[in-house]
Amino acid sequence: MGKVHEHIGERMRTWLLAQHVFFVATAPSGPGGHVNVSPKGVGGTFAVLDERTVAYVDLTASGSETIAHLRDDGRITLMFCAFEGPPDIVRLHGRGRFVTLYDEGFDELLGRFEGGLDESRGARAVIVVDVERVSDSCGYGVPLMSHVGERDLLPPFMERKGAEGRAAYRRLWNRTSVDGLPGFDMDPEPPDA
Repeated sequence: MGKVHEHIGERMRTWLLAQHVFFVATAPSGPGGHVNVSPKGVGGTFAVLDERTVAYVDLTASGSETIAHLRDDGRITLMFCAFEGPPDIVRLHGRGRFVTLYDEGFDELLGRFEGGLDESRGARAVIVVDVERVSDSCGYGVPLMSHVGERDLLPPFMERKGAEGRAAYRRLWNRTSVDGLPGFDMDPEPPDA
């Protein structure tokens, strides 16, 4: 049976940190626009900051829907599923905010990840979720699957681009959402632009 929890307890914290993948859901305000669900699974990029706050490293990628939706209305849900071991699904509903690589406090947030951040290459922001509702459900319909390993592709790809290459990539692909909302538009223009 599903249960609503008062906060993220130690047992749940341990379980959340042990999962290899989680999903982030956001949507723009109003009746229009696209709902977005993004898988996240690069090791070391999720942290439980306290019993009502979690964070994850938002790596530079081909879109910026989460940031665009957080700028619009702040609503966010993170969902974790047990693909190994006893069946369980945990949802963290809350309000999200982001701290970009250009903001004060970014490096301090990166230092809050368990055992030091395993992966920050290509980080454009840290998404912080102020959790308002913690719930779990049975997970009986989730298949058993084995974790074989990580695809070590995105972080090395972004590392090869270098700082200016990543900024140019974000200026090209991350400025607006698929619905035209402002996304990650914080990168300064190059000096010769």
